[in-house]
This record gives sequence, C-alpha cells and structure tokens, in this order.
Amino acid sequence: MLSVEINGKKYKVYEDGFLVDLDQWTEDWAKFCHENDPNRKGEELFTDEHLEVVSGLQEYYRKNGIAPMVRILSNVVGRSVGRIYELFPSGPGKGACKMAGIPRPSS
Repeated sequence: MLSVEINGKKYKVYEDGFLVDLDQWTEDWAKFCHENDPNRKGEELFTDEHLEVVSGLQEYYRKNGIAPMVRILSNVVGRSVGRIYELFPSGPGKGACKMAGIPRPSS
C-alpha cells in the first residue's frame, strides 16, 4: 500500500493512485487530484462545480456501491456529458472517481 501526504495528512492509495478508503476523502485530496491530472491544462481552476460533481459521485456510490455510468452521472449532477469531460479531462471514470475518492470503475 502506498501513501500520499497532502498538507500534513497521509492518504492511503492503491498503485493506480486511487484512495483506499473513501472516509479519508477531503477537499484537499480533490484539489491534489485536480492539480496532478496529467490531462489538465494548467490554467484550469478547481471550482465549486468540481465539488458538486464529486459530491454527486460520492452520494451515488454510497447508495449503490458502484460508480455511475457517465450518462447517469450527468443526470445525477445536472451537467451535460460534455461538461463533465471538460471538468475532468481524464474522464469521469479515472479523473472524477479518483477525485471523489471512490474506486476506479471496471471497464
């Protein structure tokens, strides 16, 4: 098991960088994932809109035990599929789920 330290807090992560435990999630974790997304353009800021999508993902995951497909996520958070991809350039499965602290969806 690996760990990442952000602002003095250690987060346990799998080899792919996803959190081991959703209960460890913090906004600092989300910002860290955003800033370190290799597909992100440097000028893109972390916003409340990111947090709204992350919150929707977490709520769906806690209720259903899986990450939603992107079209379902779109309906849950009230954003178009295109907007979700704009917010999360690595995609909803890799980028958004990682930022939300939930397991990476299986293909």
